[in-house]
Amino acid sequence: MTSKSLSLEHLIRPAEGTITQDTPVIFMFHGYGSNEQDLFSFSGELPDHFFVISARAPYTLMPNAYAWYAINFDADQNKWSDNEQAIRSRDHIAEFIDEACDAYGLAKDKVNLIGFSQGSILSYAVALTYPEKVKNVMALSGYINPDILGEQIKTLDHSALSVYASHGSSDQVIPVSWAQRTPEFLKKLGVDHTYEEFPVGHGVAPQNFYSMLKWLDAHN
Repeated sequence: MTSKSLSLEHLIRPAEGTITQDTPVIFMFHGYGSNEQDLFSFSGELPDHFFVISARAPYTLMPNAYAWYAINFDADQNKWSDNEQAIRSRDHIAEFIDEACDAYGLAKDKVNLIGFSQGSILSYAVALTYPEKVKNVMALSGYINPDILGEQIKTLDHSALSVYASHGSSDQVIPVSWAQRTPEFLKKLGVDHTYEEFPVGHGVAPQNFYSMLKWLDAHN
């Protein structure tokens, strides 16, 4: 099956067998400066019954390098995120989820997100702002940015949402202390969650990946 022309460029790995309205889907969202090929490289390791869609972020940094939102540096090399762009990407992803499920005939109540780094930050934002659209989030090497969540999140029902979060204890890009705030934040919203740390930098160790797969199997 070839990918369809939708609002975000993407790659697909169809589920094994006949695709039906009951087929679960995994959406993949890459990190800053990467592209849809990155996470898709391990799509073959994901369970065969999932339809896999790896999306490309909408903002071009350079050839084959994209971002969900800009990260800017001032004269003192302080780093800040363009939250307006992040919110636009958050809403774009939410629309793309519906668009892709309709286009490929997939189950809208069995939507799983895997995000890495900036893609993880956006995965949190989409799921917490639109919990009715997402069943599970697997957030790798990211954190929750409250500034890009909808103002209404405290009034939403997050009881059907589950989160697997992991981080490298030696992450030099996103401090592990930022990720360590995740459990308390999710607990306050009533979100079922698992948080793990691994002795790596800004990346996903094999044991991290297999722990995530075990969690995914238990939550589908």
